[in-house]
Amino acid sequence: MTIIKHNDKIKYQISLLKSIALFSGTDENILKEFALKCKEITLEQGDTLFRKGDDQRALYAIKDGKVIIHNEGYEFATLGKNKFFGEYSLIDSSTRSASVTALVKTELLKLDQVDFNKISENKPEVTKAILKSLINRLRSYNELQEELSKNNFKIEKQRFELQKANDTKDKFFSIIAHDLRNPFSTIINLSDLLTTNYNDFDDSRRQFFISQISEFSNKAFNLLENLLQWSRSQTGRLKVSINKTDISEIINDNIELVEATALHKNITIQSYVKPDTFVMTDENMTSTVIRNLITNAIKFTHKNGKITILSEEQNRHINIKVIDNGVGIEEKNILKLFKIASNPSSVGTSNETGTGLGLILCKEFIHACKGNIWVESEINKGASFIFSLPKSD
Repeated sequence: MTIIKHNDKIKYQISLLKSIALFSGTDENILKEFALKCKEITLEQGDTLFRKGDDQRALYAIKDGKVIIHNEGYEFATLGKNKFFGEYSLIDSSTRSASVTALVKTELLKLDQVDFNKISENKPEVTKAILKSLINRLRSYNELQEELSKNNFKIEKQRFELQKANDTKDKFFSIIAHDLRNPFSTIINLSDLLTTNYNDFDDSRRQFFISQISEFSNKAFNLLENLLQWSRSQTGRLKVSINKTDISEIINDNIELVEATALHKNITIQSYVKPDTFVMTDENMTSTVIRNLITNAIKFTHKNGKITILSEEQNRHINIKVIDNGVGIEEKNILKLFKIASNPSSVGTSNETGTGLGLILCKEFIHACKGNIWVESEINKGASFIFSLPKSD
């Protein structure tokens, strides 16, 4: 009876060893030799088998119970019955990389490195099995690394999007707190002044106040309109409708809209874009882009200056150029113009203020219409804002 029990125990130990990748394909007679060398160990709940850094070279298989693999409070894995750990300690002399503690009373089989080396010496099938196991482990490691790289890429992308969203939020509140508040404050103050002291002013003074109210109302409206459209573009609620469009008509319509502003500085605006210059674009978005670019050119052009609008065909695209002879842009600021986090806000030639939001909106809209936008400029030599859109067939 004792012999039968012993044989059953050996058979169980062989089957347990056979499930370990390191011994897959190993002859059963060799496994029996390993099984006979296995020592039985019992751990009580809370006992630590070994700690990180211990010089402990052995394979352990769990007959019954449960252990946790951990390191400084971090839990790597929980292993139960018929599981194993430390198999690479049989062929590696490094110290333990983690600690092992029993979660419940646990019975283990232990195979020492010394016994393993004695049995496997001059047995090529064991060496072959070890190599196969190492190759599989390396393959799994490479797959894990690939998955980790993908996850890191996703995390980095999410971090970038989060930073972009944060920059957008900061810009949004900056505009509301300062740029949108200021014109409304001026409108309210001038309106209160006229309401309470209307008879104290002559007609010319009253006319001046009314023109100021009109000017600041238009500024506030245009800024609010840009702000709302930009907000829609950031939240994905702005619908793009691409159609065959005569861009010369859009340009002429917007010249009429800003003509009064240009007259204040005696600036002439001339478009040389021929009628029937058709592009594939969203008409409303393109109108906003052109209006913003012309308004921006007026802002940075001196009195009695000139703004010219040209078109040219290039690689199945139509390039539209809004050219001014104003103050120009420093090279270091050109790359910042279309970036929300670094967009510089400058005062115009007649102390006009702005947010820089218009140019950011231009970039958003042109990209949404499958086009591109860029700037060519030198300080004190004017600027050319150029955008391209697909030509209509």
